[in-house]
Amino acid sequence: MRRYKQSEIKELATILKNDGVISVPTDTVYGICARINSSKAYDKLVSVKNRPSNKSFPIMCSDIEQIKSIAIIDQKALKLIKAFMPGPITLVLNKRPDVLSYINNAGTKKTNELAIRMATTPFLKELIKEVGNPIFLSSANISGKDVCKSLDEIEKECPTLDGMVLGYISFGEASTIVDLTGNNIKIQRPGPIKEEEIMEALRSYCH
Repeated sequence: MRRYKQSEIKELATILKNDGVISVPTDTVYGICARINSSKAYDKLVSVKNRPSNKSFPIMCSDIEQIKSIAIIDQKALKLIKAFMPGPITLVLNKRPDVLSYINNAGTKKTNELAIRMATTPFLKELIKEVGNPIFLSSANISGKDVCKSLDEIEKECPTLDGMVLGYISFGEASTIVDLTGNNIKIQRPGPIKEEEIMEALRSYCH
């Protein structure tokens, strides 16, 4: 399987534009990604991950404007975006009703929720901009198994990938997931950003 340098942005973007799936290094763990505006690319990502069809994928955006283009941002979300993005945090937000109608847990149930991150490295930001839209980005592993720690592991676990990108990861721990879709804020998954930090950032809003 070909291993690309991070400088080969145009070649990597072409793979994604053609509905391919690649592995990329992020700030937390190695991930695998596909473009969001293609059901064919989505289906391939589901196949590569061997993921249950009722489980949706996180989305990575290049900047706050891309987030606003697909999700509804209220004051709570805006505070956390400004405080922690880009960084090891995922926000679960309500989807804008006019976009991406097929993102509903692979058709098994209707949902307006999107799990969103902002590009955490210059490479990912540039790749997303070159593709022209946000990307699905999930951890590099078969669903239910441990996250792969090296490109060799990824190649073994996910042999149908269309390419892998060389690079290093920082935290080695999956991002903190914060659900902002309801009245109460929920920490869906603990991570590098602690609950106390999140509540501190929201304090002025909550009061």
